[in-house]
Amino acid sequence: MRVRELLAPERTHFNVQGVSKKRLLDQAAQLVANSCSGLTEQQVFDALVARERLGSTGIGEGIAIPHCRLATCQGPVALLLQLEQPIDFESIDNKPVDLVFVLLVPENNPEQHLKTLSHLAALFNEAGYREQLRSARSAEELFKRATSSEEELQLAS
Repeated sequence: MRVRELLAPERTHFNVQGVSKKRLLDQAAQLVANSCSGLTEQQVFDALVARERLGSTGIGEGIAIPHCRLATCQGPVALLLQLEQPIDFESIDNKPVDLVFVLLVPENNPEQHLKTLSHLAALFNEAGYREQLRSARSAEELFKRATSSEEELQLAS
């Protein structure tokens, strides 16, 4: 799935204070629960933390893609956070994270989950895409760049 099919303006946040990985996951859970009916903050937080216990979702180059499957999730949902200051996310390259793309998917569609994660990893592996997001100066601009960049269109085709 393309970013534009997952993300919404109300789930795109700019200059987020991220004190620690755990606190950031808590903030993300709260933001998702506030914008998606049927999901509770505690349920999202617990699922994200459980996934992180399996291994960090920090994929390198300052990017983290925390993700989980939830029985109560009606469809794929994403949250994009650009952090005010990078935080330690135990990433594979040991670099701090400043862009976080949270992905929640229904429990009953693991194949779509894996395909979407693969697409996101490829997309965030593109230096141009990362730089477009990092140069945004507002949540609106961040959303626009995330959903309409040339790289997003080319990779998703």
